[in-house]
Amino acid sequence: MLTLYDYLPSQNGWKARVLFGLLDIPYRTRLVSIFEGEGRTDAFLDLNPAGGIPVLELEDGHTIAESNAILCYVAEGTQFLPADRYQRAKVMQWLFFEQYHVEPVIGTLRFWTLTERLELNSALVEVKRAGALRTLAALERGLKSAPFLAGKEFSIADIAVYAYAHRAADCGFILSGYPTLIAWFDRVSEVIGPGYPVYLYGDDPHSAV
Repeated sequence: MLTLYDYLPSQNGWKARVLFGLLDIPYRTRLVSIFEGEGRTDAFLDLNPAGGIPVLELEDGHTIAESNAILCYVAEGTQFLPADRYQRAKVMQWLFFEQYHVEPVIGTLRFWTLTERLELNSALVEVKRAGALRTLAALERGLKSAPFLAGKEFSIADIAVYAYAHRAADCGFILSGYPTLIAWFDRVSEVIGPGYPVYLYGDDPHSAV
């Protein structure tokens, strides 16, 4: 059976949980207490040299780190990763966009906000906020011509980008000025259903500054 090394408040881990659920793939969960340093132990660094979650351990013991790489591996051969060369490239475009323009700004600001680390990182907050506004504007433009990011069909690109983008309000962004984006949030939410809760960092007693 597959094993997912996970940390519940992480939206990167959430991505994998959603895809496993949509594909009805059974897996085991091994929770990693990141604030207690479990991600920096020798045992965990053997699984992922970068020390981050999620990590997917395959039945043969091989491991895959980075959430979007896990999505690609698990979605291979399914409707969520197109076989068509162009459509697959469009999925990859948005997966790369997520890692460059969504998680580093919205994800980081959300983390700082929910763990009361904004003041500690005050020198970077305005730069991150400006980047996040550019990201939201890009998504608003990118979704005007199709219901989902890579075209007419829902894909792992939508899971990846939605994970942190739909939590932008957690770090103070007002989304009423992005009607196309809000409509996409609704479509993605309808596809994935209600069975994937978002956990807050405050649920972890070790997350406090």
